[in-house]
Amino acid sequence: MPRRGKVPKRIVLPDVKYNSEKLAKFINKVMQDGKKSKAERIVYDMMDRIQEQTNRDPLEVFEEALQNTTPLMAVKPRRIGGATYQVPLEVQPERGLTLSMRWLVATARARKGKPIADKLALEIIEASRNEGTTVKKRIDTHKMAEANRAFAHYRW
Repeated sequence: MPRRGKVPKRIVLPDVKYNSEKLAKFINKVMQDGKKSKAERIVYDMMDRIQEQTNRDPLEVFEEALQNTTPLMAVKPRRIGGATYQVPLEVQPERGLTLSMRWLVATARARKGKPIADKLALEIIEASRNEGTTVKKRIDTHKMAEANRAFAHYRW
């Protein structure tokens, strides 16, 4: 019989160059088809471009971008009596970080006409300045949660 209970979190080792766990997780988000070395090359190129364009520590800019794009509230659909309500819930910090990284990679991939490292660098620089598509997505998520505050009592 399978074991029940909480599954332990996987330990992500910090990346080699910057010794950051968040950057290692971001590399994993960028990775496609299990090609980690290619994802690492893309992310380290991105960090070099951030350094060139901002003349600041790229890890600092990256952390700032993550902080500006991490959602605090989100909505979750709940089915009650035949109707589906969008119930606002607080987002756990780990989940917020995951969503933030996923949104950054998705919005960078949606941009056209440049190499992925350039697109990621631009998206992260914009997010660190509290502007851009990913920040707009976080704001929209918060607005949706605020608009559905009336259904907060359906939380459990």
